[in-house]
Amino acid sequence: MDDTPIGRAAQQAVEAMNRAGEGLPRPAQTRIMVVANQKGGVGKTTTTVNLAASLALHGGRVLVVDLDPQGNASTALGVDHHAEVPSIYDVLVESKPLSEVVQPVPDVEGLFCAPATIDLAGAEIELVSLVARESRLQRAIEAYEQPLDYILIDCPPSLGLLTVNALVAGAEVLIPIQCEYYALEGLGQLLRNVELVKGHLNPKLHVSTIILTMYDGRTRLASQVAEEVRGHFGKEVLRTNIPRSVRISEAPSYGQTVLTYDPGSSGSLSYLEAAREIALRDPHVEQAQQAQQLQAQQLQAQQHGSMAEGTQ
Repeated sequence: MDDTPIGRAAQQAVEAMNRAGEGLPRPAQTRIMVVANQKGGVGKTTTTVNLAASLALHGGRVLVVDLDPQGNASTALGVDHHAEVPSIYDVLVESKPLSEVVQPVPDVEGLFCAPATIDLAGAEIELVSLVARESRLQRAIEAYEQPLDYILIDCPPSLGLLTVNALVAGAEVLIPIQCEYYALEGLGQLLRNVELVKGHLNPKLHVSTIILTMYDGRTRLASQVAEEVRGHFGKEVLRTNIPRSVRISEAPSYGQTVLTYDPGSSGSLSYLEAAREIALRDPHVEQAQQAQQLQAQQLQAQQHGSMAEGTQ
């Protein structure tokens, strides 16, 4: 972290979290997470920028790709994204290298952003006529040479070509669900689209994480929604709920995440803990562990078979 009051306070919050448990492991390879939900107002952008900042504060190198034409993620990270700035639009439509548009995020070491400008609003139409229109973001990410631990892609609240590009580029889908009435409405279409992209364009794609946002523990409704979501999705749902918080809402107007705006707030600590859960759920590590367990079981079975033959 930088040596400013904000930086020191944020670092102290991270150190407090790390003292409570083991340090976070670096992922075995870059984890590309698509933050998607076609329903607006569920906390996609808020979740993207705050999880990204949390992972960076935990020591990771993190890139946020802002695919929403509104550019709210770029604003929240304090990254310049006026019309003349090289942006993710140039990457998708003009085939500009991703390295030429990525900017470091002020105040958070290890955090970077590929900003969105208003030009992105027309990209859906322009992409239609381009070659390999669904995989242009994937190719740009594959050609990016800087080492990264995480890439978080903030999607627009729709299921058009921008979101499809994100789903083709990523391996994991992270779905924020707000703890309000109709929380699960519309998710069916998103899940069907994930399955379509998985079947035709990206076999690695899967829903790895569900995060409950805008949780108000004082209401029965929030508890009921959380219970319903956990019953529906099971282990994909993070244990940590993100509370409804004035500090989380205020932070973007100062060009900051809640991690630097108010490091000791409940929202900040919740995102730090959610990031810890995500880091400890590395699917590559889990697959390696499962493979090791399978090999151990096969070896044990072979040894038992050899012993049985020896006694005959």
